[in-house]
Amino acid sequence: MQAEYNVRDKGRLFVISGPSGAGKGTICQALLQKRKDIELSISMTTRKPRSTETEGVNYYFVSEEDFLAGIENGDLLEYAKVYGNYYGTPKQKVLDKLAEGKDVILEIDIQGAMKIRQAYPEAIYIFILPPSMSELRKRITGRGTETESAINMRLNEALSEIAYIDKYDYCVVNSDLNEAVSRVLSIITTEHCRVSECILCMIKNYEEEL
Repeated sequence: MQAEYNVRDKGRLFVISGPSGAGKGTICQALLQKRKDIELSISMTTRKPRSTETEGVNYYFVSEEDFLAGIENGDLLEYAKVYGNYYGTPKQKVLDKLAEGKDVILEIDIQGAMKIRQAYPEAIYIFILPPSMSELRKRITGRGTETESAINMRLNEALSEIAYIDKYDYCVVNSDLNEAVSRVLSIITTEHCRVSECILCMIKNYEEEL
């Protein structure tokens, strides 16, 4: 009887960042539609929800008091204060999904990504860029939620964030959503084709079979 080995590949942690308005959130939602084996980590924030956002789907919206309690209890994988609001990643849910062999996507800001890199250098880091600063301004303005001074602040912040791009493993320019999603999916597939501990374990099984 021929031996068969079903060695489950461990989940990968994909960290996706980019300037506000680059489209990283839209890309992440599209990934979930195309790949049912991908989990999107839901961040916790003290920011007020936008009209299009849903509790427990886009974010966990909490008070600053509850957020600070989470920091004190060590419940967050990372956290940062951005534009006056706290953002963070609940730790245990991410670790549980990875242990189950599922890929987890973290859509987080640059500060958070750098903290994750210190703790999890083996994660895969993807930076989403807008095609131009003029297009970025157009996208932020189109939200209808920002004043002109706030838009200028976000554009200046975007330049500061882009300066960290060399800390990332991959860069995807989001000029066309479908193309950008396809490129991120290709990155995910590529990472699963790397020689990992699971593959080396299978090779050992082959040798023992002989």
